Amino acid sequence: MVLVNKKMLAGGMAMVIVGLVLTININAAVPVGQAGMTEEEKLDLMLAEQENEDYNTLAGILFGLGFLLVLISFGARRKKGSKPTKNVEKKVE
Repeated sequence: MVLVNKKMLAGGMAMVIVGLVLTININAAVPVGQAGMTEEEKLDLMLAEQENEDYNTLAGILFGLGFLLVLISFGARRKKGSKPTKNVEKKVE
């Protein structure tokens, strides 16, 4: 008997896959400079590099949250037959 919440596991796996695909695509399109660039081109390159780094960070966060959701899914399901306990107050006479 495996205690796995399948919906959370599927959602976490989807987030991990999307994060990994985004990371691969973002890293494939890294902006590159060349010799003899003007100041305006250098500024555009620096902005493109910063934007690429920011997207990479967001994809990493998505990947990390998905992995966390996968880990949580292994202990999130309740056992069958377990009922919440009730607090019984005894009257003092």
